[in-house]
Amino acid sequence: MKRSLPKRRYASAQLVQIAITVFIFLGSIGIVGVGFVFKQAFNSNNQVKTIQDASRYQEIRQKLWLNQNQVRHFPYKIPANASNVRLAYSRGFLQGNNNNFFQLRLKLPQEQINNLHNQYEAIAKHKYIGGNTNIHANLPNGVPTTFFYTSNSQQDSFPNSYEILVLGANDRSSSDFKWNHGDSYGVAINVSALEIIYWAEEW
Repeated sequence: MKRSLPKRRYASAQLVQIAITVFIFLGSIGIVGVGFVFKQAFNSNNQVKTIQDASRYQEIRQKLWLNQNQVRHFPYKIPANASNVRLAYSRGFLQGNNNNFFQLRLKLPQEQINNLHNQYEAIAKHKYIGGNTNIHANLPNGVPTTFFYTSNSQQDSFPNSYEILVLGANDRSSSDFKWNHGDSYGVAINVSALEIIYWAEEW
């Protein structure tokens, strides 16, 4: 009996060691698994997708864009006589990447473009020739506008042939950092190219 005691102790020690090893192994699998789920969820939420399908215009205009005051100047639907239609819409999800934008670019008949230009130029609160939001915001008494999301290239600034007319701009910052949060909306019009771009931004 005395000789069998060390064997039992040895066997017990081995069982404990095996149990600890199995527990650590299963625990590591669990940690890796949970880590993967959180990483996938984070990556999924962090993605910012741009919708460019013009057939979804009314859905975006009437449902997906939450603040309807910012898009009241957008047409209710894409005009039947419009051509070269381009759309860009995106909603950010996380702080630091929460820029929401909506643009509709249209080519219209000359008379219609002239009328729209006169209409919006008369009520614009700020006017800029070419450029983009970073340039406009850093001008004296400047306000943020938009980038050229519906450009035919990677260029994010409007050429000087476009007049950017700001119909509204609201600084919603709660800190001393001006324009940290806010919104702006308006149109960009290229009379010579017969184009108008409706835009709205919030961040």
